[in-house]
Amino acid sequence: MTPVWRSRPWCRTRLGRAVARHQGTLFFVMLPLSTLKLHVDAITAVFGRTTPLLRRAVEAPLLALRLAGFAGGAFVVLPPQKALPYLAVELAVSGFYLRACFAPNHIGMPMAGADTSLDFLRRQVLMSRNVRGGRWTDLAMGGLGLQIEHHLFPAMPGPSLRLAAPLVRDFCDRHGVPYAQTGLLSAYGSVVRHLNHVGFRGSPRFVCPVVTALRPGW
Repeated sequence: MTPVWRSRPWCRTRLGRAVARHQGTLFFVMLPLSTLKLHVDAITAVFGRTTPLLRRAVEAPLLALRLAGFAGGAFVVLPPQKALPYLAVELAVSGFYLRACFAPNHIGMPMAGADTSLDFLRRQVLMSRNVRGGRWTDLAMGGLGLQIEHHLFPAMPGPSLRLAAPLVRDFCDRHGVPYAQTGLLSAYGSVVRHLNHVGFRGSPRFVCPVVTALRPGW
């Protein structure tokens, strides 16, 4: 199987291939760039060829207003020599923090295609990972450490997720549904190992166990 990174245009360069092959090791180094990538993706989505003109007419001014407010506000209260470093630090810190909260919950977990027939419970539980660590970890991660419960009950207030977790775990145990829960450092270790594996070998190590049973050879 052709490694995933070889199919990406930016990986046609020597530097791009090296980054992709070691993306797990470079995971924490690349996190600060993720917010900048979100801004670029937003601009590409609004002005892309597939965006309907009506949506573009509405979203383009809103996007310009947001970007102008984000960058312009810094130059209003700070001189340029301080505004630029501030924006760089803000982007780096917010990108690192945002992705550091999201990454441990899904990367390296089993995956199933959009057309796979799975009930709601298994689709949410099998493909998510909880991060244990107590109330301080929950607070630092904005409740995303209880990702399984968050996916099952997206409208549930954050403080209630902790109360729901034992009920969900007991229910999964009774019905034989694997319930993944690990510490924060272990979760990051799984993320790094998975990204390195995909970069080197080109295929995910994990396949949804239910999909394997229902669709042999998937």
